Amino acid sequence: MNDKTLVKDVMSRPVTIAKSAPITEALDKMLSEGADPLIVTNNGVVTGTISRKAIAETLGSKKTSTLAPTKIHVVNRADEDFTSVYSDEEAQILIPLLQRYKIVVVLDEEHKPVGKVDSTDLLKVMVPEGSVENLMQNPHSINPGERVVHLRRRMIDENNAKFVVTDEGNIVGVVTETDVAKSMKQFRESVGEKHQEQQVRNLYVSDIMTSPALTIDLNSDVAKAIDLIVGKNISSVPVMKEGKLVGLISKESLIVAL
Repeated sequence: MNDKTLVKDVMSRPVTIAKSAPITEALDKMLSEGADPLIVTNNGVVTGTISRKAIAETLGSKKTSTLAPTKIHVVNRADEDFTSVYSDEEAQILIPLLQRYKIVVVLDEEHKPVGKVDSTDLLKVMVPEGSVENLMQNPHSINPGERVVHLRRRMIDENNAKFVVTDEGNIVGVVTETDVAKSMKQFRESVGEKHQEQQVRNLYVSDIMTSPALTIDLNSDVAKAIDLIVGKNISSVPVMKEGKLVGLISKESLIVAL
């Protein structure tokens, strides 16, 4: 990306959801469109965003256990703290914005959404300097036999939405807020309210994780990591050295390094 690159050269089609829509519809749209978060609108005007993490937290909360998932609306979990730019601004402005926000909404002269830029869009045109070893994060791991309720608690306590699932030192999968959101939606829709509190304890990480896990070697080029993350539309990839887990490289860590 050069100094003359504009936001319109980087942005992609905006994926929106009405604030009155149920969060189940929002999750279905996220999965079908490969988007996270969605742009929340009211009569065409942007009012915020909603993420998979927010949906996972909502569907897994006791506070909403008496409500059918279709009765919980986007407006109840939308984040009103969002940022926006215009398409004719220089693209360099996107770097600090995406280091704070998961998405930048692109507006036209009438303040209607005409595009969006997220970390995937930016990483398609920019590659941070450095090695995988320098850019990776310390990995958070969890055993496949752990209950999903414990996983949710760790996600909240550790402020982390990505876990590598390991069993006796071997990687057997990964589990993220997307897996939790999907599983809790299915659970809430299939298990009656009276039985949810008891039966949710029978839901294990091995039931919801994505397996097998894609991995990358510590000595790989950063460009290869980006190609994997962008090409497979995943949020992160475990880093291996001689068959052992040594780190995690994510969209967030790549954006921070720009």
